[in-house]
Amino acid sequence: MKKIINTWIGKEGYNCFGCCPDNPYGVKLEFYEDGDDIVSFWKPGKNYQGWVKILHGGIQAVLLDEVCAWVILRKLQTCGMTTKMETKYMHPVETDDPQITIRAHLVETKHNIAIIEASIANNDGEICTKAKCTYFTFPHETAVSQFQYKPCRVEGE
Repeated sequence: MKKIINTWIGKEGYNCFGCCPDNPYGVKLEFYEDGDDIVSFWKPGKNYQGWVKILHGGIQAVLLDEVCAWVILRKLQTCGMTTKMETKYMHPVETDDPQITIRAHLVETKHNIAIIEASIANNDGEICTKAKCTYFTFPHETAVSQFQYKPCRVEGE
């Protein structure tokens, strides 16, 4: 498993709720490449709860959408935008769980459309939430010129 380098760190105006380490309200995800998968590990907390000791469903959707975006960044070497997200909540994610695992992989690409499947597993490895995201992907030139995309690399690459 290799850590993915976040090339936006230090860029003026970068304040992503999902992955900016300096956003005081964000979830501050870091990502790793594990074969075909992109993975993140995160400690839920009470600041993100919905019901008592349960991670808010909207926060779960953020985590799933964010890991899917990093699949596009790393595996397709471009950026994109979510056009559709289907989420299935199967078991509660507890806010006092010591660590959850967010994992995603590319299922299919057709022209500029990418389909990604993602999941959240609790610390015991039980899949609690699943998502299927459809992304519109930008041509590489557009990603570079309009979204300041830089090649997405892992440490040691």
